Amino acid sequence: MTAPLTAKDFATDQEVRWCPGCGDYAILKCVQKTLADVGADPDNTVFVSGIGCSSRFPYYMNAYGFHTIHGRAPAFATGLKLANPDLDVWLVTGDGDGLSIGGNHLLHVLRRNVDMAVMLFNNEIYGLTKGQYSPTSRPGTRSPSTPAGSIDAPVSPCAFALGANAKFIARGIDTDAKNLSPVLKAAREFKGAAFVEIFQNCIVYNKDRFEDFVAKKTAAETQLHVEHGKPLLFAKGTKGLKLNPQTLTLEIVNVGENDTPEADILVHDETNRMIAQLLVNLPMSDFPMPLGVIYREPSAPSFDDAFWKAHSTQGKRTGKVADALRKASVWTKG
Repeated sequence: MTAPLTAKDFATDQEVRWCPGCGDYAILKCVQKTLADVGADPDNTVFVSGIGCSSRFPYYMNAYGFHTIHGRAPAFATGLKLANPDLDVWLVTGDGDGLSIGGNHLLHVLRRNVDMAVMLFNNEIYGLTKGQYSPTSRPGTRSPSTPAGSIDAPVSPCAFALGANAKFIARGIDTDAKNLSPVLKAAREFKGAAFVEIFQNCIVYNKDRFEDFVAKKTAAETQLHVEHGKPLLFAKGTKGLKLNPQTLTLEIVNVGENDTPEADILVHDETNRMIAQLLVNLPMSDFPMPLGVIYREPSAPSFDDAFWKAHSTQGKRTGKVADALRKASVWTKG
């Protein structure tokens, strides 16, 4: 009988080289343990990355890996999945790699619903190229490229994914393995493009950027862990989110005998796009950060399944490439 895999079975002999204290270390350990827990096969698993600190990920995973070019990892990952649909494909990108030069490619892998898990490490800064502001940096961010403070309106990764018609959207925190691991498991099980935004602390260029909702002392008040079929409660159940039927907006209310009854708190439905839209657009300054699986549409067909269903040959060779190239036209109307 084969012994069950452990996190060490997914670790390589390469020296892990990120800045001391970088959130990427915690994410790496969480992914390795998660894959071991679900019994993933290293020989059937592949990690694809672009350019950036997060893109060193494939070197540290005992699986197949492709360290590709800036912003184009989604295109490589799509090709891999179409060539071998049985592969367990993971795409690793960052807020700069995935939402700046790679925004176009990320959009299409999400809208097409290509079967892969997409992990976007969001640290709101360009770390590898020494601290320039990124598409997700908040207004006022001082950096080498914005010494007077950024004036750009930032991109919300999850709002972007929802706008791209992604069928699975989730959030997690780098050092919160207890809650991040179930999200990664759900992303792997999802048949389609599963988008996971992971808040990641850049210890050098954007230290403690997310401390306003990550700090353990205040996490109960500043984090909202959503769960399908359960009311949107936080602060140890003493507060919740209620839908205002007149404005169709969410508002924070106190929950208790003398306050709003729990029955009036909005129940999370991860299949409801309107609820997802409300959650991913909550103002960070006024509301707790929604974490967990925010949206999931399991009935949507994956692009790779549709691709192979449309090919009657099912990938079998029906001729020679040389013969096709010598034809006057390689396409004929069927």
